[in-house]
Amino acid sequence: MTDRDAVAAGRSRRHRAALANEAWEALLHAQITLMRRFAADPIWDELSMREYDVLYTLAKAGTGMRLTDLNRAVLLSQPALSRLVDRMASKGLVERVPDPGDRRAVTIRATDDGLARRRRVGARHALSVSAAMTDRLTDQQMTELLTLCEELAPTHENRSDQP
Repeated sequence: MTDRDAVAAGRSRRHRAALANEAWEALLHAQITLMRRFAADPIWDELSMREYDVLYTLAKAGTGMRLTDLNRAVLLSQPALSRLVDRMASKGLVERVPDPGDRRAVTIRATDDGLARRRRVGARHALSVSAAMTDRLTDQQMTELLTLCEELAPTHENRSDQP
């Protein structure tokens, strides 16, 4: 490799690193902007956004989840999630049930009332999300965004890094 090649390679790495950081900042800015828009929606009368997130995650899982697994899926610290689950249990939105696979553990399950509230709020939230996305993006852009996000954060079903 010549000195000129080494300089060009160094510039290319710096450019790529700068581009990666710009893309990351743009992604964060978009997420913050949309979350603020969604938080301002007048749909959160039955549930807070955080309660909705927990109920949505539990409903998507289809079964109860251990607190540690639930914690991996929501953007809360473990202590904050534990307190939220306690409050939700006292409201009758979730319940703790013995884990059938481990008598020492419990799983968190959405109650029928919690699921019903999630469906009602979720229907309104889905309309808001749809409006926010379709107002700014074409179908092709939304498909690209979906593909890029799945590449950055693969779900357990399509993870390429699992054995």
